[in-house]
Amino acid sequence: MDWLVSIAEFLVNEILSQPAYLIGLITAAGLIALKKSAGQVVGGAIKATLGFLLIGAGATLVVGALAPLGEMIQGATGAHGVIPTNEAIVGIAQEQYGARVAWLMILGFAISLLLARFTPLRYVFLTGHHMLFMATLLTMVLAIAGQPSWIVVVVGGVLLGILLVAMPAFAHPWTKRVTGNDSVAIGHFGTAGYIAAGATGQLVGRRSRSTEEMNLPEGLRFLRDSMVATALSMVLIYLIMSLVFLAKVGKEAAFKAFGEGGAAGATGVGDYVMQSVMQGLQFGIAVAVILFGVRTILGELVPAFQGIARKLVPGAVPSLDAPIVFPYAQNAVLIGFISSFVGGLISLGLLAWVFHPAFGLALVLPGLVPHFFTGGAAGVYGNATGGRRGAALGAFVNGVLITFLPALLLKVLGAFGDENTTFGDADFGWFGTLIGYSAKAGDAVGIVLMLLIGAAILLGAIVVQKRVVETGWDPGARRDALLPPAEALTPAAASATADGAPVTYAKIAPPRGAPTPPPPPGDDRG
Repeated sequence: MDWLVSIAEFLVNEILSQPAYLIGLITAAGLIALKKSAGQVVGGAIKATLGFLLIGAGATLVVGALAPLGEMIQGATGAHGVIPTNEAIVGIAQEQYGARVAWLMILGFAISLLLARFTPLRYVFLTGHHMLFMATLLTMVLAIAGQPSWIVVVVGGVLLGILLVAMPAFAHPWTKRVTGNDSVAIGHFGTAGYIAAGATGQLVGRRSRSTEEMNLPEGLRFLRDSMVATALSMVLIYLIMSLVFLAKVGKEAAFKAFGEGGAAGATGVGDYVMQSVMQGLQFGIAVAVILFGVRTILGELVPAFQGIARKLVPGAVPSLDAPIVFPYAQNAVLIGFISSFVGGLISLGLLAWVFHPAFGLALVLPGLVPHFFTGGAAGVYGNATGGRRGAALGAFVNGVLITFLPALLLKVLGAFGDENTTFGDADFGWFGTLIGYSAKAGDAVGIVLMLLIGAAILLGAIVVQKRVVETGWDPGARRDALLPPAEALTPAAASATADGAPVTYAKIAPPRGAPTPPPPPGDDRG
C-alpha cells in the first residue's frame, strides 16, 4: 500500500497543489477539446502556467514587502498573539496527516467534478492551493475529534467536494456584478468575507460613486495610475509606522527590522527611512506583477474553458483565486486592504479587552498578507455594489470576520492551537468550527451532523443558483437607479466618451487591457 500512498502524495503535493500546473493542464485539455493545433495547445498551456507563476511571483514580492511592516506594527503596539498564516499551519499539519490529506483532496476534487456535471452548480474549482488548505483543515478537525481514518477521508472528501462547487455559487451574484458576465467565478475560501462586503455595499453605498471614478485635481492626476497610487500609499504607511516603531523601541531594535538572515539591517536613521521608502515602492511593483499575471491567465484560460464546458461539464464556469477580481477595481484593492486591516486592529482590541477575558479567545493579530488579498478582493466586491463607502465598509467587515473567526477556530484545533498560527481566511473559520464541534459528538452522531451540514450547504447553493444566479438578480441594481447617468458611467465608458466614441452603459466593465470573454458554450459567433 505504500506505493499507493506515494502516488497520491505525488499527485497532491507536486501537481494538484500547484495552481500553475493545474491551470496549465486544464488549459491544455480545453484547447484539445476545441481541436486546436499542437502548437496552440502547448503555447496556450505554457502561457496560462506562466500567468499563474506571475501571480505567485507577485504574491512573494507582497509577502517580502510587508514582512518588515508587520514587525514594526507588532513592535509599536506591543501586541502578542496568533498570526493566521495558511501555509504555516498546513506545513505543520502535513507532517502528521500527510497521507490522509492527500486522499481526502483527491476524493474531494473528484466529487466536485461529479457535482458540477450532475447538479446546476457548474463550477470547477481551480485554486489548487486552497483545495489543499481546506483538505488539511478538514483532516485536522476530524482527526483531532477522534474520527477513524476512513471517516476522515470519506466524509472529509464529501464535504470538500460540496464546498468546491457551493461557495462559488453563493458568491456568484456579486461576482457577476464585478465582472459583468459569467465567464469566471471566485474560487477562494474567503467567500464569506466577499459576500459580506457586497451586502454591506448594498446597505451603505447606494449613492456613493465608484472608487475608479475619483475626480482628482489636475496636479494629482498621476494618482489615477493605480500602480503609482498603491506605491505612494504604501510609502506613506511605511514611513509613519517606521517612525513610530523607531520612537518606541529605539535605533538598535528598529534597524534590525530590515535585516534578513541575521543581517544587521539598516546602518543609520537615513538608511532606515530610505529602506522604508523602498519597501513601499516594492509593494507597488508586486501589485503590478499580480495584475499582469491575472490578465495573462484570463486571456488563455477563459477561451480554453469552452472546450471543457462542451465535453465534460456543459456550461462550466472556472472558479479562480481572489486576485482574479483585482483588475476590475484597482483603487478598491488598496482601499479594501487598508480598511480590512483597520477592521483587524479594532477587532484585536475587542479580543484583548472583552472576548479574551470573558471567553478565553486567542488574540489574533492582523496579518498583512491575508488582509491584503482578502481585504483587497472584499474592497472590489463592496465597490461593485456600494462605491467608495461600500469598498471601505465592506472590507472593514471582512477584517472583522478574519479576526474573530480564526479565534473561534482555534477552539477545535486541539494541540495545533498552541502553534501560534492558524488558518486565516473566512471560510476556514466558520466551516472548520462547525465541522470541528460536530465531529466531537461521536462516531455515528458526528458523521450524521457533518453530512447534514454538507447537505444543507449543497441544497442552499442549488437554491441560490436556480433562484438568484440564473434569474439574473443584480445586487447593485438599486444603486444604479439612484446614481445620476453621468456618475453611473463605468471608467471604460467615460474613457470612450473622452475619445469621441459612442457612450455605452454597463454595471461594471472590465478594465482597459482585460481580455474579452468568449461567447457562451454552444455560441458559434466569431
